[in-house]
Amino acid sequence: MSSTDARAAVTSAKPPDLRLAGLAVATWLSALATLYFPVRAAIAMCTIAALVAALVALGVRRRAIPHGWVVLSVLLGVVCGGAATAARVSTRDAEPLAALVREHARVDVELVVRDDPRPVRSLAGRPQTYLVAAHLRGVRSEEGAIGIRGRVLVLASAPEWRGLLPGQRLTANGRLLPAGRGDLSAAMVSATGPPVLHGEPSWAQRAAGVLRTGLQRACEPLPDEPGGLLPGLVVGDTSRLDPAVDDDFRATGMTHLVAVSGANVAIVIGAVLLLARWARAGPWLSAGLCAVALAGFVILARPSPSVVRAGAMGAIGLIALAGGRPRAAVPALATAVTVLVLWDPELAGNAGFALSALATAGLLLLAPRWRDALRRRGVPAGAAEALAVPAAAQFACGPVVAGLSGSVSLVAIPANLLAVPAIAPATLLGVGAAIASPIWPAGAEFAAWLGGWPAWWLVLVARYGARVPSGNLPWPDGVLGALLLGGLSVVFLVAARRRLVRRLTAIFAVAVVIGALPVRLVAPGWPPAGWFVAVCSVGQGDTVLVPVAPGQAVVVDAGPEPAAADRCLRRHKVRTVPLLAITHFHADHMGGLDGVLRGRSVGAVVTTSWPEPAYGRELVLRAATARRVPVAEVAAGWSRVLGQVRVEVVGPPHELRGTRSDPNNNSLVVRISVGGLSVLLTGDAESEEQRALLERVGPAGLRAHVLKVAHHGSAYQDGEFLDAVDPALALVSVGVDNGYGHPSASVLGRLTRGGAQVLRTDLDGDLAAVRTASGQLAVATKGADPH
Repeated sequence: MSSTDARAAVTSAKPPDLRLAGLAVATWLSALATLYFPVRAAIAMCTIAALVAALVALGVRRRAIPHGWVVLSVLLGVVCGGAATAARVSTRDAEPLAALVREHARVDVELVVRDDPRPVRSLAGRPQTYLVAAHLRGVRSEEGAIGIRGRVLVLASAPEWRGLLPGQRLTANGRLLPAGRGDLSAAMVSATGPPVLHGEPSWAQRAAGVLRTGLQRACEPLPDEPGGLLPGLVVGDTSRLDPAVDDDFRATGMTHLVAVSGANVAIVIGAVLLLARWARAGPWLSAGLCAVALAGFVILARPSPSVVRAGAMGAIGLIALAGGRPRAAVPALATAVTVLVLWDPELAGNAGFALSALATAGLLLLAPRWRDALRRRGVPAGAAEALAVPAAAQFACGPVVAGLSGSVSLVAIPANLLAVPAIAPATLLGVGAAIASPIWPAGAEFAAWLGGWPAWWLVLVARYGARVPSGNLPWPDGVLGALLLGGLSVVFLVAARRRLVRRLTAIFAVAVVIGALPVRLVAPGWPPAGWFVAVCSVGQGDTVLVPVAPGQAVVVDAGPEPAAADRCLRRHKVRTVPLLAITHFHADHMGGLDGVLRGRSVGAVVTTSWPEPAYGRELVLRAATARRVPVAEVAAGWSRVLGQVRVEVVGPPHELRGTRSDPNNNSLVVRISVGGLSVLLTGDAESEEQRALLERVGPAGLRAHVLKVAHHGSAYQDGEFLDAVDPALALVSVGVDNGYGHPSASVLGRLTRGGAQVLRTDLDGDLAAVRTASGQLAVATKGADPH
């Protein structure tokens, strides 16, 4: 929706035209249900709705049913959405492709690319994986060639997949796997090599590719965070977006900013419209210029389904503008939703589609009333509009964001309000950089540099918004969570028409803020008082913290992902890391290094001298060098004292070769002493290194109050080593449903029989060993990480 439509919606005092709203909502929800339910259930739903619609139509003719046309439009929406989606689902599940999927057959496939390849998060240092949506045009298996049409998703790691453009034809080899529910993809193709291209994409796609590549090149000199964000703001290109920034945007309800939506279209069209009005162009000429700008933006952002969706939302504004009827925007929105869902029922379950449609609906339906209510209470017109517009958009988008993140953000509205001044400058400067890149690279870099400043402001808003205590409340995720919050929101809007309900809601909100927030600020629940070591829940990997001063901690290993490591340090309020130890170079111990380094001062990094795997070692050296952090290889006998904390490397006693896993058996084994209590951190040391340590150091040199169990509690443990450590507390860092069988029941049993209390991050979340006021050892758990 364009800025003119938003302003017209806010300033209009007439009630909105909702005659087509029931049709749109019913079409949308029935299509969404059919994507998840069996086809037979969808057919039954459509049949019942059609019969009831026939009866209602008779009642309408006799004027026997109040608001009969509204009921009839809802029932017709159910029939249309359910029938259109059921037909597509039947095609998706049809033989013989379904038989090949059940057999996990290896096939050659003929494909036409539907959308831009999307990078999939993978462990650091591993080959980047891409997810490519495509149309299937044919399959060749061992039984021969089959002409099959449908949609598939391709999962590939060859770098040649990255540069594919929508509309390109190709063939590829891979294995057919089942696709997930909730879309129209008939299969997942796990590609085993690069694609073989046939022909060139359309001129529009080639032009888009040149401009998008130019924008990426112009953003390369910028710092990683704003440089990765700016292409996302302009054209939804998140290939370089820092995962931690992505998490912050989700936590603060700002994720809609990095998806091509009606907001992008609104900014571009709004700028053109302002210029047209400055030149005193008439309504039809203004609409024509806006249409040209809309077409140009669609080419820049690439005419994929998501961009076409955003363009349709933007066209709503043009319809109202050309006709001089702002009230026509709501029927136009309802028509656009209905037509788009019937054209592509998969959009019913698409988060970007939901965010675009709901944000537009919020601006049209809620913002005018809220702005008028604020003005009646003495708020200046400009301030009232500035408050009402982001509040209405965020309120409307809240259910979708909650379903995506599994939480309800209490900071979303203020964060989006703070973001408003930066969105338009960043978007317009980014568009300018893209347009200038083919003909004036220096000018494109200058425009990108200017756009990097508002992008950096958005990064800061998201970062500090995500750190607000109790800023997010847990909520059921997925479609059910979104529908639940959506239903409650509708109930609230209806009930809030009564003054008593509004007053009770205000009192309740104030009570929550006054009662709960100071408790979190003055006596935060995590980390617990007296903690001296914490093992973070970072999935299948290790991140261990030992505090040395307020805001400072020694960190041992960085886990598998930057976002998880960054959240771990945030939860424990660690701003400075005087020492970071990487026990070995497997990705689950160093993949999150960028998350530890992000926005923090790191004094030094120490690592094992064992150089394998090489990709992990290179990543550690590259990341530390980029931030000018010294890196040193250390061996048994190395130690450092930081305040009251003594860090000592006790293993490996010597290089171990020819073991079951040489990288694991050359892990640093670190002993940390804190005020009379000792902690033994064993990395992924397996039985060979454990036996060598026992022989070299002896039981007395290994005994510790707290043991971080090696290798996620795997079965490769030496029983005598565990007996020698004799811990009172054994902490296991392990991922939920990790697929490796970790931790081993026999290992946990032996520790328990030896008198240790055993806790696991997959069951208990963050784990912290605590010294009580009486000097005793205790343990605290945080529970599952809501992120």
